Amino acid sequence: MSVQQSRPVIIGVTGGSSSGKTTVSRAIYDQLQNESIMILQQDAYYNDQAKMTMAQRKAVNYDHPLAFDTDLLIEQLKQLRDNHAIEKPVYDYTQYTRSAQTIHQEPKDVIILEGILILDDERLRNLMDIKVFVDTDDDIRIIRRIERDIKERQRDLDGIIKQYLTTVKPMYHQFVEPTKRYADLIVPEGGENQVAIDLLTTKIRSILAQKKNGRAK
Repeated sequence: MSVQQSRPVIIGVTGGSSSGKTTVSRAIYDQLQNESIMILQQDAYYNDQAKMTMAQRKAVNYDHPLAFDTDLLIEQLKQLRDNHAIEKPVYDYTQYTRSAQTIHQEPKDVIILEGILILDDERLRNLMDIKVFVDTDDDIRIIRRIERDIKERQRDLDGIIKQYLTTVKPMYHQFVEPTKRYADLIVPEGGENQVAIDLLTTKIRSILAQKKNGRAK
């Protein structure tokens, strides 16, 4: 008789654009790199917009919940939770749509789900063991976003500022910040908060130990 694998620990890490979500997720990953661990980005699950013109793609509000294929994210997260591999979508920021490529992802014991709106959908929240909100000042976030979008996404400064003022900031206050009430832990200033990161990794190790002890019995 085969022994059923225990389900992975799922940690949700959210916050505004450029709040430090990725830095916090990476810090947790680095501290637990001896464990079976992965990071799953919500950004990979933007809607497939291949049938839209480039002008239509650029006009999309990417900070609204409807910009994401949340059903696919939930479906694949459940597959990983049930110890099945997935073909994770790849989003092409230069083309404003999903790439034809996918990435094969094997299940892991720890899944860090990272994204701006992962706590907005109750179905997603219910899949998480720990929910983290990274809370960073608006001024810091816009500076970080400008640096990132110019270097990594080949965007121009005027376009970045216009997008921030017209969609990113308003959507943050309408949709992202209200999800703070669902968080188990609020982390001020992101990756610079080493105390919070240490607390998180200690808790995750504790959960993993309990699961391993349960499997051993």
